[in-house]
Amino acid sequence: MPIVVRPATADELAHAEEMVARSINDLTVRHGFGPIATSRPSDFQAFCHRDDPRGVWLAEDDGGEIVGFAMSWVCDRLWFLAELFVAPGRQGEGIGNELLARTVQHASEAGATEKSLITFAFNLVSQGLYVRQGLLPRVPIYLCRAERESLGPAHGPTLSATPFRMASVDFEILRQLDLATLGVSREKHHRYLLGDPTMKGVFLEEGGQRVGYAYIAATGHVGPLAVTHAHGMPGAIRAALAVAVSGDAKQISVFVPGTSEALATAASQGMRFALPMVLMSTRECGNWTRYLPRNPGFM
Repeated sequence: MPIVVRPATADELAHAEEMVARSINDLTVRHGFGPIATSRPSDFQAFCHRDDPRGVWLAEDDGGEIVGFAMSWVCDRLWFLAELFVAPGRQGEGIGNELLARTVQHASEAGATEKSLITFAFNLVSQGLYVRQGLLPRVPIYLCRAERESLGPAHGPTLSATPFRMASVDFEILRQLDLATLGVSREKHHRYLLGDPTMKGVFLEEGGQRVGYAYIAATGHVGPLAVTHAHGMPGAIRAALAVAVSGDAKQISVFVPGTSEALATAASQGMRFALPMVLMSTRECGNWTRYLPRNPGFM
């Protein structure tokens, strides 16, 4: 059946995300993790499409059914592949290769010199696809979860958490923190997060100095989180988890790189490893001892 790969339109994003959820669940069920994805609003996909539609592609068959979707975004020199999924039963037809070729072209057109993504650690087929593009496995990342009621008390120093004010000076501090941690500015992504009424952003302070930031969703999910020094990470995640526990969410979750001291802190408070991921990139990208991603698509 002929496949057409073309730019996605804004009104197709919600339908594409339904296919993405089916593809994720097909993969995680086959690997023993059960279904983990539900169809959610395509707000971030719509934001990326408005920001730069060159990174948003879909594949459809001759019946008009969406059988593949890919989305990438660019910040400064960094190109990040947020999503690349093929519909269940359609793998092995070259759809993923075609979609990846289009999104990699986005990197060239935008002038990005570094490429990165986060994928499932057990998805060896996709990893092989990415390695052929020069993206190598760099950092293991674990989704950690705990029921709020079972999350243990924090032991050790905790940083102070002060809400953002949405002032220009706050965005400049966020820019400097991202440059120190990731090497790129993500101001547009901060503006996106702070435009979400279900999201709370806080500066993390030590001795009156702003040494990091964290976002905590109403769902109880923590991230992204960044600190200027790796030794501040345990206190940073304790502070962010405390903010999450003070909310109404029944479950608390966070993605933690395996190179970060935050992993031991999360485990000591009773969080369990729920899903293994891996960061892949063309070169060492950012300092992942000092950064916790929001999710595999946002980074």
